[in-house]
Amino acid sequence: MTIYIPTPLRAFAAGKDAVEVKAATIASALDELTHAHPELRKHLFTSEGKVRAFVNLYLNDEDVRYLPAGEATAISPADTLSIIPSIAGGRASPGGEGGYGAEVKWSTN
Repeated sequence: MTIYIPTPLRAFAAGKDAVEVKAATIASALDELTHAHPELRKHLFTSEGKVRAFVNLYLNDEDVRYLPAGEATAISPADTLSIIPSIAGGRASPGGEGGYGAEVKWSTN
């Protein structure tokens, strides 16, 4: 399987934008990745070993959080796993509440 590494984490994966691993499940693929690149572990997992809340994983464009087996989902060599960090920031539009459904304007301030 190919695991795609986002730009902010490439420094912890020897500058690579993708890493090939041999694994049976998403969880074991992540284990292989962090075994090969140990510095990634602290950026991907909590101290309890759970994927961090701001790390999104997509198996072939499907959000892993919504797969029935989650990280225990079986994978094949042709599959891809994308690591996508959550993006935070911006501000609510004028008069907006800033909550769900609010229009967000990205700001560089």
